[in-house]
Amino acid sequence: MAGILIPILLLVIPTHASAEDQLQVEIPRLPVAEYHAPYVAIWLADERGKQVFDIALWYDLRMANREGEKWLKDLRLWWRRSGRFADLPIDGVTGATRRPGQTTIDLTPFRTRLNQLPAGHYSIVVEAARELGGRETVELPLTLPVDTSFSTTEAGEHELGAITLTLESNE
Repeated sequence: MAGILIPILLLVIPTHASAEDQLQVEIPRLPVAEYHAPYVAIWLADERGKQVFDIALWYDLRMANREGEKWLKDLRLWWRRSGRFADLPIDGVTGATRRPGQTTIDLTPFRTRLNQLPAGHYSIVVEAARELGGRETVELPLTLPVDTSFSTTEAGEHELGAITLTLESNE
């Protein structure tokens, strides 16, 4: 009986009541001899490209004497916008580098800050830099306030894979 009821319930009952506020970031697996996980900075920028606030910063926190911080300058755009002024590690933002695969960032803790911003055009910027590798930046456009739920995807070409931003409506 359970073999019949469970599949029917899975079809009838939705698995998600609604979309979540999240950012999915894919780090591609690269065919290189010596792979190093990329440093990644993610932030919200206004329509002029000015940093509004940081969302995530992934780098090697375990290096002795905070050596990992000196390589953050390779995230050139982030470094010029806010990194050189940041008090590292940034509480609630800084984390370890990520290996190849997909990582989901919960944007719910940032929702209050998003809702307090003036209406206008913004973008989520994702920048990656890898030792013995390249550097890449991907931007996802965002209009505030979020009046209708939406999802948008942009893809990198080498250091970043698909990046998907999903936000629920404010209503």
